[in-house]
Amino acid sequence: MKLIVQIPCLNEEKTLPITVKDIPRNIPGVEKVEILIINDGSTDRTVDVARELGVDHIVHIPKTKGLANGFKSGLDACLRLGADIIVNTDGDNQYKGSDIPKLIQPILEHKAEMVIGDRQIDTISHFSDTKKFLQKFGSWVVRQASATDVPDTTSGFRAYNREAALKINVLSEFTYTLETIIQAGQKNIIVSHVPIGTNGKLRESRLFSSIGQYIKRSMGTILRIYTMYRPLRVFLRLGSLLFGSGVLIGMRYIYFLIQGGGQGHVQSLILSAILIMLGFQVSVFGLMADLIAANRKLNEETLYRVRKMELDSYAIRQSFDQVAAGKYNPSDID
Repeated sequence: MKLIVQIPCLNEEKTLPITVKDIPRNIPGVEKVEILIINDGSTDRTVDVARELGVDHIVHIPKTKGLANGFKSGLDACLRLGADIIVNTDGDNQYKGSDIPKLIQPILEHKAEMVIGDRQIDTISHFSDTKKFLQKFGSWVVRQASATDVPDTTSGFRAYNREAALKINVLSEFTYTLETIIQAGQKNIIVSHVPIGTNGKLRESRLFSSIGQYIKRSMGTILRIYTMYRPLRVFLRLGSLLFGSGVLIGMRYIYFLIQGGGQGHVQSLILSAILIMLGFQVSVFGLMADLIAANRKLNEETLYRVRKMELDSYAIRQSFDQVAAGKYNPSDID
């Protein structure tokens, strides 16, 4: 059983030593623990510091592409390195490394495929009341969209088993936290959560410049991903709302027409006709989008199988290379 802890980093030379030293190298139920750094275009000594700390693997992204892309690159690298469990944590030491054994326990016990660390938002002293409210409200929205019971959906401290990591496809360019939970819920990946602790704040968040920007981008991500997986439900509800509004306005016109004042409400008749036509068209778009979504699911299943075969063949080639180099150890292969 191999565990790789991945840490997306952007200019983390000051906080990385604390984060890495806090990660346990011996965990019950795990034979090997490795650390992987995703260098997202850092311009400081992050890479040099990582090497000095004895980090096992470094993924280089020459130009900063954002947290979501870094997370995706890390998952791909961990899978190629043969990880059975992947833990994602932050480079600013927000999460306690000592909680990793607790985080992966549901996976070791085969009770979950994906586990989210619950920071218990109310206990974080440096979060303002506004931020706590928004975090809770956002988590509630994601729970409705994903059909999961995760209380802290924005937590970046999470664990994936190999199968879950293979099935996750990150499309967002903003953040992976919300998207991956919605995907997991829609793909029937078993999601669990465990309470974790947090460390004191060492620096300000770099993910967003203001609360307003974060809300705007997060809601856009939630709506986009949910619509991808449930287009018929979204478009039918919107179409029904437009169609129903048109019918009600049309009935209002008919009422005035019966009362003898229909000529003064011709605008209502025009609006009613427009809304009814829009409602019908949006519903048709929903049917078309549902057909596209069904095709996308087939494509995702194909992608999952191709990735799995590619990684299996890569592992076999690595084993042959080890044999050729005289470094083969039977314990390296399950």
